[in-house]
Amino acid sequence: MTVRTPLYWNGDQMQEMKSTQLTEQYNLGIYYYSLQPSVALSVSGSGGNLTSIDDTRLQAGAASTASGSFPSEATTAEPSVVTTSYQRITQTLNSVTPTSDTGVTFPVYWNGTQVQAMTQADFLDTFVIPAINLMALGDITVSQGGTYHVSTSTTVTGSALVSSTPIFSDTRADTSLYSAGSIPESQDQPTTVTNYYLHKIEGDSGEPSVIATFLDSNNDMKQFSSASLGGLMAEYIQQQVVSSSTGYTLRYNVDGSGNTRGTAMVNTILTGGSGNYQQLFASGNDYRAQEFPDGSPSTANTYNFKILKA
Repeated sequence: MTVRTPLYWNGDQMQEMKSTQLTEQYNLGIYYYSLQPSVALSVSGSGGNLTSIDDTRLQAGAASTASGSFPSEATTAEPSVVTTSYQRITQTLNSVTPTSDTGVTFPVYWNGTQVQAMTQADFLDTFVIPAINLMALGDITVSQGGTYHVSTSTTVTGSALVSSTPIFSDTRADTSLYSAGSIPESQDQPTTVTNYYLHKIEGDSGEPSVIATFLDSNNDMKQFSSASLGGLMAEYIQQQVVSSSTGYTLRYNVDGSGNTRGTAMVNTILTGGSGNYQQLFASGNDYRAQEFPDGSPSTANTYNFKILKA
């Protein structure tokens, strides 16, 4: 791995970039990548290709009836578990063919005796790989532009909501809706506790304080525009994060390897033991009983959305 120190024009002469200025170049490329990620996520009601995750909740047992006396608790159906599977995220990989190396395509550096254009390998090591390393971190900052995270809110500063359809919903039985006077009650009467949404980080659209230079076809020194350098970096980031042969691919998963991105998705359920046994004398010989969900909320599962660099 060969990392070069790019040159820029300081207004009087060529100068080597400091680390903070290099970070500005990384963020520039990341922003342009964010405009068209090659590893893209979308959300739909079903049929995604990321791991399926389950929401569980209790529902009431079926009501029982008897003549002359109430059905005993022992013979009345217990509350049961309702499971809803969510598989709403689709990961799509888009192949990219970046600009080829003409010998003067990439930024220049001082090789000790003269100004020299970076090779493609130099450009990857100096600009692209450090940018991808930033993108793969667990932090949610402008340096992760074009990558994704989970939030319980539909509005997150610096991010764009991918879809108003939640990728996961934690539900529980709404015990306030069950009443002995309404037996037979509908068995499944849920309430949504928390929705979880997918967001894409937008990146830093600001201009860097300095920008790298290159050699034109006449070997004259020129300064990249933000769009030209950012676009060139984005092309190579797009290629690297998709190709399985680079060692710098980016992929998303739930509860696999990698760095957690955003809020953990929690599946809660009521911890009722034998259910809330209730009776209703309807009329004459019509005796009814039913067991409703009860107990306190407890965490059944926790799911983490992750980004993996591999």
